[in-house]
Amino acid sequence: MIIWINGAFGVGKTQTAHELSRRLAASHVADPELLGFAIHKMLPATSRADFQDRPQGRSGVVETLAQADHETRCPVIVPMTLVDTTYFDEVVGGLRAEGVDVRHYALTASVEVIHKRLRSRLASVVGRLIGTDETWAMQQAQRCVVALQDSRFATHIPTDDLSIDEVVEQIADDLDLPLEHPRLGAARYQARRLQVGIRHIRL
Repeated sequence: MIIWINGAFGVGKTQTAHELSRRLAASHVADPELLGFAIHKMLPATSRADFQDRPQGRSGVVETLAQADHETRCPVIVPMTLVDTTYFDEVVGGLRAEGVDVRHYALTASVEVIHKRLRSRLASVVGRLIGTDETWAMQQAQRCVVALQDSRFATHIPTDDLSIDEVVEQIADDLDLPLEHPRLGAARYQARRLQVGIRHIRL
């Protein structure tokens, strides 16, 4: 089974995916952005636009995730923004055509909340120190919020007033997956959040 965690950039997909993985007895987090960055590394800098716009990026995600699903007995958790309806149908539809059980969740929030989360995340803090920022992600918030209202992006989870723990528990409850590990205390949770953030800085 693939648990696809969708949502606008900065809404909390990665933190949710890794916390869900930590609390399950067994799982595997598969981040399609790693494939996208590999494609970028093979192209000249002037060609490094959104890897989702490249057919080999979309087909590669389908093939790789299908293999991950077939080669493991535990849930595969995929945190990835996918809001273009054509690409969604190609990728998620392609996985389902391969016999993969894809359970999709769209984390939603207001544009204001997303902007606040973007400003507070580690990548933004580091970016400001070295002269980059989250402008591109900020600009995508409105587009993502509107696009994710489409019914094909259900199940929707409004996260404006939810903690990561509450989102994780809602997903697990919906999937009838037992959470083997408890919530972390405040200090350990922040340390874990920092660790996940460091591993996923893309500058």
